[in-house]
Amino acid sequence: MIRPLLLAIPLALLAACGDGKDGTAITLNADGADGNVVASIDSNGQMALNAPGISGSIKLPAIKLDAGDFDMNGVHLYPGSTISGMNIDGHDRPGRDDDGQVKVSFESPATPATVRDWFAGKLGGAGFKVSPNGSGLAGTTEEGKPFRLDLSPVGGDKARGTILIG
Repeated sequence: MIRPLLLAIPLALLAACGDGKDGTAITLNADGADGNVVASIDSNGQMALNAPGISGSIKLPAIKLDAGDFDMNGVHLYPGSTISGMNIDGHDRPGRDDDGQVKVSFESPATPATVRDWFAGKLGGAGFKVSPNGSGLAGTTEEGKPFRLDLSPVGGDKARGTILIG
């Protein structure tokens, strides 16, 4: 599991290179039989990697991920959303009974109720089991993993959200 994740990060970062303004912060923490891997890129484009046998940092253009850059079983974020942070915690070590967790922080150009209702319809159609949970949703993915969407208002017509899978 660690090697594919290591390869995916630089490719995703290069594919999403932006204009250097207000980038998306991404962190990856994966442990496996080969050891622990920690990789991150901050909102300014500073990338750091610490893995068995390799460590270092490099300055890249800041990246900005948006609605089309995140996919949950074919469902992207609400149209026009931007991602402020993505944290991936993966496990592939014998004796662990969980695969880890993905947390995505985003902002959408609609009210929390509009975003919640949109997600409820799209995720339900993609095999998720979802039910209302406060201003968001809770349930399970099509694979039976726990899922939660938390939303809060930002001004009168925007929502700030967090998706937690695993």
